Amino acid sequence: MLAAVLAVTGLALALGVLLSWAAGRFRVRGDPLSERIDALLPQTQCGQCGYPGCKPYAEGIAKGEAINKCPPGGDATIHALAQLLDVPELPLELPAVPPQIALIREAECIGCT
Repeated sequence: MLAAVLAVTGLALALGVLLSWAAGRFRVRGDPLSERIDALLPQTQCGQCGYPGCKPYAEGIAKGEAINKCPPGGDATIHALAQLLDVPELPLELPAVPPQIALIREAECIGCT
């Protein structure tokens, strides 16, 4: 019985070391520029820029996409992106969207799932 417990413990330890090595060896490193750009975007995930969310748009900007496609971010976001990337500010491609208020009908709400 003791031999079986020691064998399983040794196997678990060996597999843990192997997984730890594999996690370091095959780590996917993010693009620090796209992460800094993403931090400046409003995180509304609205898709008005033509991308499915802010992170993909940030990756597009890092690859040379225009910085003026985010209506929810408005001029303030364009200004911040222009400063970060050292590029000229551009006018918004689409008109800015004023802040909106959501009306939740509690009887019909199933939650954000």
